[in-house]
Amino acid sequence: MEVKKVAVIGAGTMGHGIAQIMATAGLDVKLVDISEELLKKALDKIRWSLQKFAEKKKIKPEEIDVIMGRIKTTTSLEEACKDIDLMVEAVPEKMDLKKQIFSKADQVAPPHAILATNTSSLSITEISEATKRPDKVVGLHFFNPPQLMPLLEIVKGAHTSDETLQKAVEVGKLLKKTVVVVRKDVRGFIVNGVLSAVMNEAFWAVYRGEATIEEVDAATKFKLGFPMGMFELADFVGLDILADVSKVMHEAFGERAKPCPLIEEYVKRGELGKKTGKGFYDWSKGRPVIKFQLAGKFDHRRLQAVAANAAAWLIHDDVADPKDIDTAMKFGTGWPQGPCEMADKIGIDTVVNKLNELYEKHKEEMYKPCPLLTEYVEKGWLGKKAKRGFYEY
Repeated sequence: MEVKKVAVIGAGTMGHGIAQIMATAGLDVKLVDISEELLKKALDKIRWSLQKFAEKKKIKPEEIDVIMGRIKTTTSLEEACKDIDLMVEAVPEKMDLKKQIFSKADQVAPPHAILATNTSSLSITEISEATKRPDKVVGLHFFNPPQLMPLLEIVKGAHTSDETLQKAVEVGKLLKKTVVVVRKDVRGFIVNGVLSAVMNEAFWAVYRGEATIEEVDAATKFKLGFPMGMFELADFVGLDILADVSKVMHEAFGERAKPCPLIEEYVKRGELGKKTGKGFYDWSKGRPVIKFQLAGKFDHRRLQAVAANAAAWLIHDDVADPKDIDTAMKFGTGWPQGPCEMADKIGIDTVVNKLNELYEKHKEEMYKPCPLLTEYVEKGWLGKKAKRGFYEY
């Protein structure tokens, strides 16, 4: 089975971006949304984006109309799914809505068709159980904006067959994406799993009065080399979205992912970040200026230790291996190093000592070192200096 015809459900930020890359790769796309007006806006945005690609000489100007010609729009899910090889759902993160879409698509799509969800935090397994083909349901988690971000997390639900997974990987390669396979359907997958732990630590540090927002962001940018400060990134993503993700993570992992109350205070005030003009920063004057002089005021090792611990849990639970975790964090968030490389560089003993120090101080479950890290230290696998850590050197 070769994937040639695709339905993309939802024409919002993610949906129209996914439709664009599918059509650019030569696939025939049916783009679905609830109104003609939303679909027209989506097509305008796709054309605008393709024009930008042409200006940057990534595609030829004459390719724009060819690519646009591969995208058809409809408000009928049934019409879109009746002769497809693949569906990609990109609607808001509401489980009931997703189940409804999958159930309908399952009834009309050909038996061979793969049904994929672009969810970033919901259970692939639960979504798949709304269909009679759970073996053909998979997670295709694109990053925003899909036309620019190189990473694709492919998530295996409890029922996803190896054949479906293999086909999804082929699609990812056809779209010229850097593909990582998430072997288990855990909340947050790789990138949001690690990132939410690091962000949560940043929030707790400020909430407890251990640092200011600006000090944490200066350390994040200038000591760790991340493209954005943690609070700047939070504003960029949207604090309401992060509050929802933190609830999902807390339900899945309990006290290991205890959410910081700080974010809820902003959400209650309607200060949701860049989209409302105000969040942790005031965006009315444009992007916040983060001062280099503040970089040494916050202990950036805390964020490294929490990132390494989150990565260790993913390996411990057989979700992914170190290489895939590091690849995902570099391509999904622009980190200069992945958490496993980072831990090996600074020393796994340093990571464990920092986690133990934080645990002694705060007595919070989130600081307990993953058993894998403790085991590595006991074996003397301390990273680069010992020629063995997450990696062998």
